[in-house]
Amino acid sequence: MRVALAQLNPTVGDLASNRRLVEEAAAKAASERADLLVAPEMVLTGYPPMDLLERDDFVRDQLRELDALAASSRQVAIALGAVLPAPGGPRGAFLNACVLLAGGRQVAARAKTHLPTYDVFNERRYFAPAERREPVPFADGDTILGLTVCEDTWVEPMGYAVDPVGELARAGANLVLNPSCSPWHAGKARERRSMIARLAARHRVPIAFVNQVGGNDELIFDGGSFVADAAGRVHSVLPLFDTAFGVVDLPAAEPGLAPDAVPEPDRTAQLETGLVLGIRDYFGKQGLPPGAVVGLSGGIDSAVTAHLAVTALGPEQVLGVAMPSPFSSAHSIEDALALGRNLGIETRVVEIEPIFSAYLDVFRALFGARDDYGLAQQNIQARIRGAILMAVSNAEGRLVLATGNKSELSVGYCTLYGDTVGGLAVLGDVYKRDVYAIARRANALAGGERIPARSIEKAPSAELAPDQFDSDDLPDYPVLDAILAQAIEGGLGAAAIEPPPGADRKLVEQVVARLDRNEYKRRQTPLVLRTSTKAFGSGRRLPIVHRYP
Repeated sequence: MRVALAQLNPTVGDLASNRRLVEEAAAKAASERADLLVAPEMVLTGYPPMDLLERDDFVRDQLRELDALAASSRQVAIALGAVLPAPGGPRGAFLNACVLLAGGRQVAARAKTHLPTYDVFNERRYFAPAERREPVPFADGDTILGLTVCEDTWVEPMGYAVDPVGELARAGANLVLNPSCSPWHAGKARERRSMIARLAARHRVPIAFVNQVGGNDELIFDGGSFVADAAGRVHSVLPLFDTAFGVVDLPAAEPGLAPDAVPEPDRTAQLETGLVLGIRDYFGKQGLPPGAVVGLSGGIDSAVTAHLAVTALGPEQVLGVAMPSPFSSAHSIEDALALGRNLGIETRVVEIEPIFSAYLDVFRALFGARDDYGLAQQNIQARIRGAILMAVSNAEGRLVLATGNKSELSVGYCTLYGDTVGGLAVLGDVYKRDVYAIARRANALAGGERIPARSIEKAPSAELAPDQFDSDDLPDYPVLDAILAQAIEGGLGAAAIEPPPGADRKLVEQVVARLDRNEYKRRQTPLVLRTSTKAFGSGRRLPIVHRYP
């Protein structure tokens, strides 16, 4: 049995183009003399389609593409994820199914059993689960297929009572197919590979896992498809963050690799590559003009955001705008301009002092004469800059990339309608510690200063007031990040968080209180690219108004 794996990058809603991706893979599989091609979950619709499933024609149009794709199965059988109407169900009830096409027609379909509703998933909103699991004989007469979909293999970590792979293996399946759309977070590929390999070994049945790759809205899919044999060794492991095609013969002649022995990029490299893919597809799949604009402060966050944008889109498509105020240091503008030169991007300088002075006149009229208007005076500078960036967006069709990191967004160390403006928050799920790591990696790969060393080394500062530093209002970032990781990814309350070195219980309580208090700000920030197990956005749903400690 020769199985081909098609790791594809579909676009949500581009039904005909997605079908052509599968057709091209089928032609390649046939040329490699494969017996079966496996493509990702819901590959014709793209994942996740969300409420597009509720539009009158969406599923019907996808079914038409599925029928058209069947012609390609005359040259090689095709297993793929698709949306099907639920038999006997009410109008609008669907199945998230693994469909088998062969000989020019659909020969079998099996619905997904486990429909996740945790984190970014909400599949029970649209789909009905499988009530039973039955294997499917393959045309070669020797192979019995078990058709599963994505979450059906996640029995071990999720604790599901029903084990679809185990049931299918006991019913005679000797090859389980698992088309998937498994969103990435840093380190997930290794976790997923080990989990599926253990499952294959437990039930003594090979599992072909084929994952989507690419960015769709805030979700980034990393691919990393493979086949796990009945001994839990992995074969034909496809690369992360790229479309790919592989072929494996079963039973495999080679011994394969232990799942943990597969080489893969380290955490920082994964973060950088994943974010670049997310930016590139956010622009490309919308058909946006490729231009981006980034406000350059001379600090680390805007520097890393610009670096990622240039890597994703090219230097000719990225504009940097430096907007010094009366409180900006000379080195900040120098570092912003040096960054622009290093990246090869156009950089413009706009002095905001005249606009700021005009606002001070307004403040005097509103609040009376004062030497300092405090937070209002500080935040109006950020809002002036935000308005300038949005003016560039309107005038030149560029998308504003917000530069705030997860540490700052967590505790509200940002200005609504100021540094939070934009169409995409590139670093919104990246802690400050990882921002520094990406910057250092960029310079190491460049063999010099791609990001100015001073931007990495100097004490972080918003520079909205004289002699201002982040540490005036926040704990040191290593301390802050250690608390936030326990609260956000760990889901712990203040009482359960272990204070890291440099913190006490009171500081932990203050940080968690700020985290909760600033939910209203995060609801109004741009879409955040997801890199962790718990990102701000669709996967973290907390009330703004509550009184829980």
